[in-house]
Amino acid sequence: MTVLEPLAAGRLRLRNRIVMAPMTRSRAAGTEPTSQTATYYAQRASAGLIVTEGIQPSPVGQGYPFTPGLHSPQQVAGWRAVTDRVHEAGGTIVAQLMHTGRIGHPSTTEAVGHGRLTPVGPSAIRAAGQIFTPTGPQDHVEPEALTAEQIAATVADFAAAARNAVAAGFDGVEVHGANGYLLHQFLATNANRRTDAWGGTPENRIRMTLDVTRAVADAIGADRTGLRLSPANGLGDTVEDDHDTTYPLLVSELDRLGLAYLHLVEAGAPSLTPVLRRAWSGALILNPATGDPSEHPQRLARVAGGDADAVSFGRLYIANPDLVTRLATGAELAEPDLSTAYGGDHRGYTDYPTLTGALPAH
Repeated sequence: MTVLEPLAAGRLRLRNRIVMAPMTRSRAAGTEPTSQTATYYAQRASAGLIVTEGIQPSPVGQGYPFTPGLHSPQQVAGWRAVTDRVHEAGGTIVAQLMHTGRIGHPSTTEAVGHGRLTPVGPSAIRAAGQIFTPTGPQDHVEPEALTAEQIAATVADFAAAARNAVAAGFDGVEVHGANGYLLHQFLATNANRRTDAWGGTPENRIRMTLDVTRAVADAIGADRTGLRLSPANGLGDTVEDDHDTTYPLLVSELDRLGLAYLHLVEAGAPSLTPVLRRAWSGALILNPATGDPSEHPQRLARVAGGDADAVSFGRLYIANPDLVTRLATGAELAEPDLSTAYGGDHRGYTDYPTLTGALPAH
């Protein structure tokens, strides 16, 4: 098996096994994608699968400035222009739905006209550290603990956003259950101190992820629904004392749903990868634990070795819109300028050339 072979993942048909990982780029106009967004993703359409930047399913789910949503007609129309461009270029693209939970700030939602919304989480426990806001870095605030009724409404928000994704022309949806955001917060033993049906035991703490994923699958079909997990990676001030128990349990339950794929970030607990691989009968996309970007091409061997069905790349896709060609030919890889990774204009976004030196119009 090689990364250049096609892959069937539920209803998705990937023309190769090199996946563009989701990356926040903070270039939305308010909360809507722009023509630059369409150019950016269309440039990278040779990927077997594009997973978009995190898209908030509701106003309170927004954690960072200039990130897009999928909860208004204007946002749906904006994303339709993106998916049309990607499909015209022969690509496959899914929307990653990302509710940031307690990783947010009232000034961010206020700046886009939604008022000063207090971030929410499983418990009223403030995350350590700061978050970037429209006025610069600020300390995280104490989140509002979700009530049972609010949990049900949040699950419904994910399902509605998934339906909007299909209306916008996406080939599917990836639910973000990783990197310290809302669903990961429910899994974390330090962020989730609930004593009801969503807290305490691993069986209870996995419930929110299962409920959201099931609702999305029911809304658009399990065969075009994926989920991203990142056991024990510590992002967002998350601690998972029992990740070696929680994640095999979660993946075994998820396996019953018939999802299109599982997207696993192994940076926090690489030893769990073979365990979860055995518990999962569907397609597995792996974001392997390789630190230095110069080592990232080694990820291709994980497909040949059978550890995963596909591998994803983040940082390399910023600077290499034709990453598939470069990896297939062993060509030199460009390094991104991370000072232009977030916000700004086309510079550091759509102006990275291909091997031929081509630069699409901005």
